[in-house]
Amino acid sequence: MSSASSPRTRIAGVGAYAPEKILTNAALEALVDTTDEWIRERTGIRERHIAADGETTSDMALVAAKRALVAANLEPSDLDMIIVGTVTSDTIFPACAAHLQHKLGAKGIPSFDVSAACAGFMYAMSIGDRFIGSGSHKNILVVGVERLSSVTNWEDRGTCVLFGDGAGAAVLSPSRGDGAGILSTRMHTDGSLTESLLIRAGGSREPTTPELIAGGHTKIKMIGSDIFKHAVRNLTSASLDAVKDAGMELADVDWIIPHQANMRIISQVAARLKVPQEKLVLNIERYGNTSSASIPLAWNEAIQDGRIKPGQTVLACALGGGVSWASALIRM
Repeated sequence: MSSASSPRTRIAGVGAYAPEKILTNAALEALVDTTDEWIRERTGIRERHIAADGETTSDMALVAAKRALVAANLEPSDLDMIIVGTVTSDTIFPACAAHLQHKLGAKGIPSFDVSAACAGFMYAMSIGDRFIGSGSHKNILVVGVERLSSVTNWEDRGTCVLFGDGAGAAVLSPSRGDGAGILSTRMHTDGSLTESLLIRAGGSREPTTPELIAGGHTKIKMIGSDIFKHAVRNLTSASLDAVKDAGMELADVDWIIPHQANMRIISQVAARLKVPQEKLVLNIERYGNTSSASIPLAWNEAIQDGRIKPGQTVLACALGGGVSWASALIRM
């Protein structure tokens, strides 16, 4: 959270992108032993967007970034930094942010990735907030983007029904002194839970081999019960902390944007926070879990359709592999 003497970070513009291809629950019935009813009852998901062949993570990020820049009335040359939250970069290295920087034509500015899985956008936004607050940077592009279809095991019905592809972006700039901006942020990680949600092979611990590929170890593995339990507890506590840090009450919050992971998780968090369903911004039914892209996709949608208005207060929270989680309170 910015100090009283440092500039507050406002959201100058947001943008989002989802691939054209839609994969419905009915289509998944042909891939694994599942049904539309089973998926909807357990996750709240009806369909998800899937990247086209040859469509990279940075390609999706580029569209969202350009839309955010238009909304902020800025050019790529106005940017001082790019931070991308993703676990599915075009390449192991360099960072997706480097690919995006080149495609945007934003030459020479620092550009790097944040790997916090589903909390990636929240982490990136919090980091960007610190740079704006320090006075060292004026315009920072923050992106959450994933091509999860490339790391999904389409034979594992416990995970393949969950994930989709997409991108969301926000431009962070110094506030104009009107009270708008990021009021508080929280970030946490519990490294004891690294095995609960991960891609096992492909790193230095287990370099990729044909055997590991054949065994599905280069794809997402998840212990759903672990993630569910910790998501409900930690998203609730982090949300309350973000509101408290800003010196506000939960009743003062106009909208809550939860990570769109699983409707049962979202419902339990809302119940613990004692907030009505009407305050939640939800699009999980149409996008599934897009990891780092989840929060900005929903955020952009609610701004575009007029639900989120200037002056309103938005609480966002997300949890993903790490296990890492984060929250933020923002006045629009």
